[in-house]
Amino acid sequence: MSVNSSLPYKSSVPILVTGGAGLIGSAVVWRLNQLGYENISVVDHLGESDKWRNLSALRFVNYLEKDQLFDFLERGGPKAKFDLIFHLGACSSTTEADASYLAKNNFDYSRRLAEYAIRQGSRMVYASSAATYGDGALGFDDDEAQALQLRPLNMYGYSKQLMDQYLLQRGLFGEKNPGGASFVGLKYSNVFGPNEYHKAHMRSMVLRAYEQIMSEGKVRLFKSYKAEYEHGMQLRDFLYVKDAADMSCFFIAEGRHCRGLYNIGYGEPRSWLELAKAMFAALDKESNIEFIDMPEELKEKYQYYTCLNMDKLRKAGYHKPLSSLELAVKDYARYLQKKAHLGDLE
Repeated sequence: MSVNSSLPYKSSVPILVTGGAGLIGSAVVWRLNQLGYENISVVDHLGESDKWRNLSALRFVNYLEKDQLFDFLERGGPKAKFDLIFHLGACSSTTEADASYLAKNNFDYSRRLAEYAIRQGSRMVYASSAATYGDGALGFDDDEAQALQLRPLNMYGYSKQLMDQYLLQRGLFGEKNPGGASFVGLKYSNVFGPNEYHKAHMRSMVLRAYEQIMSEGKVRLFKSYKAEYEHGMQLRDFLYVKDAADMSCFFIAEGRHCRGLYNIGYGEPRSWLELAKAMFAALDKESNIEFIDMPEELKEKYQYYTCLNMDKLRKAGYHKPLSSLELAVKDYARYLQKKAHLGDLE
């Protein structure tokens, strides 16, 4: 019998989470703990950053550096057999210029892990990205039939597209895979929340807004260079990381029948101006917003609008209410004011 036929809610299920110290990865481990899962092996690269703090309140049985993983899977014996894989580790910098590094780190690593999943008959839920949609000319529908037609605007998005393409062209999103393996690619939108302190220039604008308000009393937003968008009215599909984690974990039990690509977003666009005002309100401060020039290197790659179509996920059975931008920012502000991580305030 395939290991995927019925993944129960119990802590004995062996789970691998790559990128487990990152923003989404640590939130997924946090949510798994809430659901009763603790037999978790976390993979990441901690280096000299404070990313380790994202793990401090979480429960798991093993930690591996990312360059140790494949040797462990090959030589680790029974301890290296995982029913479920959350592959959330990647370089997420949309400005990374080394395309060879992204191809190796984001695509080749993912491909090798998919090959392991096939050998073991594992269920693999991996992070794709809304960045694969490019400028949105083809819409934001998580339809496998049009996925190969998408044209990302940056190499990060393309590195995610490569993995989607790899699985699609080999028919691995289907029902009858070798050994009973199954694959789900999650197209995350603009996710923000606790545990992103380590992300340097890739920190969300929610965190940047908090930092700017606390240090300067104002928030700086990019000017618009399209006549149809006023300054600050560029639109994004913002999603709180707690909701992103819950939606991700849906695919291990209620959504275990799902295969293929799924959008993970709020499904309603909001502006940068609304985001900034939400942080001022959360801190009980008067809005003070300054519009600044956009760097030249970003102008041709900048997305003015994203809004993910969430119909497919809802039809699959996910119907939980999501946190509005205002409620999510207010909750996040609690963590920021205490410099807390997920698990510290719950």
